[in-house]
Amino acid sequence: MPIARRSVEIRVPPARLMDVICDFGAYTRFVPDMIESTVLRAADREWTVKFALSFIRRVEYTLLLRREGDLRLTWSLVEGHFKSNTGSWELEPLDGGAATRATYTLDLDLGMFVPGSVLKTLLEHNLPAMLEAFRVRAEAA
Repeated sequence: MPIARRSVEIRVPPARLMDVICDFGAYTRFVPDMIESTVLRAADREWTVKFALSFIRRVEYTLLLRREGDLRLTWSLVEGHFKSNTGSWELEPLDGGAATRATYTLDLDLGMFVPGSVLKTLLEHNLPAMLEAFRVRAEAA
């Protein structure tokens, strides 16, 4: 899959959005298709989290996530159904810190052939829907 990068403007300060992003255990309550999000290990600004998505079939994977400062979160694959899964959230304060531009980047190698229609759905529907879910969750709090 080519690197996917999308941005969204959210009407909350970056710290509030980062709190929502780092609340991994809550993902099943608001992220579309997320059926499991279990924090296996938490340390200072570093987490190992097991996720499962329902997308065509159940897809399980474990990520190592690292918070780098107040405006960036990165991750890499520990194990799972993918060959590789790396990415980041990058937050940029807007309007004097009252709002945030959040940029989500994903570099995913599924390790198998995936029809173009499935990749198109991931990039044009699922990724924007996920970003919208984070926007709604952050702005509702």
